[in-house]
Amino acid sequence: MKKKFVTSMDFLFHTYSDLVHKLFEHYAKTFPKQQRDAPAVWRATIRAMACDTARGLLPAATKSNVGIFGTGQAYESLLLRMRASPLGEARDYSSLMLTELRKVIPAFLKRVDQPERGVIWSQYLTETASNTEEIAARLESSPQNTPEVTLVDWDPDAELKIAAAALYSSSDLPDAQLRAIGESMSTEERSQIIKAYVGQRVNRRHRPGRAMERSSYRFDIVLDFGSFRDLQRHRMLTIEWQRFGTSLGYNIPDGINEIGETEKWDEAMSRAADLHSLLNKTQGANVAQYAVPFGYKIRFVIQMNARQAFHLLELRSSRQGHSDYRRVSQHMHRLIRDKAGHKALAASMEFVDHEQYRLSRLESERKSEARRASLEVRKSADPD
Repeated sequence: MKKKFVTSMDFLFHTYSDLVHKLFEHYAKTFPKQQRDAPAVWRATIRAMACDTARGLLPAATKSNVGIFGTGQAYESLLLRMRASPLGEARDYSSLMLTELRKVIPAFLKRVDQPERGVIWSQYLTETASNTEEIAARLESSPQNTPEVTLVDWDPDAELKIAAAALYSSSDLPDAQLRAIGESMSTEERSQIIKAYVGQRVNRRHRPGRAMERSSYRFDIVLDFGSFRDLQRHRMLTIEWQRFGTSLGYNIPDGINEIGETEKWDEAMSRAADLHSLLNKTQGANVAQYAVPFGYKIRFVIQMNARQAFHLLELRSSRQGHSDYRRVSQHMHRLIRDKAGHKALAASMEFVDHEQYRLSRLESERKSEARRASLEVRKSADPD
């Protein structure tokens, strides 16, 4: 089993490396360096595009450096959950982290491994997860084919509630009375309140306040695992995901089609699926996840309010983002506008970028280079 796993992983990594080189050459010819671009800027952009295209071949077992910064309370919660993980790797790292953290914040972590405190807490998490999985296993396993993004739940009165909430701190009226006043208003009058509350936004970092939390959206999404990880990083929302596997299929990026390497891509994905199936039978579904490349799709749910949507959709639709999660962010924004009918809220999210780009990172690299050049000029002008 170990030999087959290592052989399969090596094949994925070697295929990835080979395709990155071919994609670099392809994109270098497709997007030749412009006179105004520094060689380093252009090369970094082309290489990033090649790596982004081929990243779907990287397996979940890929190692990465991770840095964590948090409060004592956050670390305690993290370690308790890691100790309850079905993955031995997570449990092992919880012990290593606890040893290191106790060197600097021992008072915050006294309860983690106390039998009557942290141990029974982790046992509770393990038991509830196991009990829920037992019930889920009895359900009929016939998932429906669904769109990439589905808005499954929303508050029809979101704009009414947000308009009333926007007035709350500026008035002396009770919440229920403001709600009643809002109900008597026309759609245009409520839109004017929302517009005034949002104000003139200079950039996407200018986001409106707490009144936007009176809304709620729940999206069911099917997307490749690599793009899911980019969306998973956001903490200003609720996100839950299903176990990583191969049943939902995988994407073939346009760049792979352009260089004529779809067969090599399919072969790599097929070999990974075979390994996943074998591990699933012998090691269980949780361990089998390690064998699956990032290009395979995963189903997950995002629940957020309008304030969180401002942050997620405007950031993840920005020009330098990966095309897959940009597409999903654009789709979520359209669903808020068209399916939920929250046109005033959607219009307020004015920095959601619906344009399509190929060489998406070049402009940000140019700006970074310009800042570096400006800094060097200032340093040379002021040697002290």
